[in-house]
Amino acid sequence: MGKRLNLTYATGMVLQAIDTGYQYGFDIMDVSGLPDGTVYPALRRLQAAGLLNSRWEDAAAVEKRPLRRYYELTTEGRLKLAEARARYRGLELMIQGAAGQS
Repeated sequence: MGKRLNLTYATGMVLQAIDTGYQYGFDIMDVSGLPDGTVYPALRRLQAAGLLNSRWEDAAAVEKRPLRRYYELTTEGRLKLAEARARYRGLELMIQGAAGQS
């Protein structure tokens, strides 16, 4: 695992969003309600800590839009998400509830 990470509610929300299927920054912002100044630095920290893997998409040129970077949880990321769910009760429901309102 990479750098040590302080597990905040925001980082828990980002992990939960990714686990729920929201895999790129704008979607994570949309479903979590967190601003870009929180989401993108959290994604960088989570990846540096070894909790996320990422890949750039291929389809952006065909669809004539900016590239998206897709994130997925690593095994360590799943463990950290379980810790976040235990620490922040209702974390799972926050993302699911927000997704239902979109």
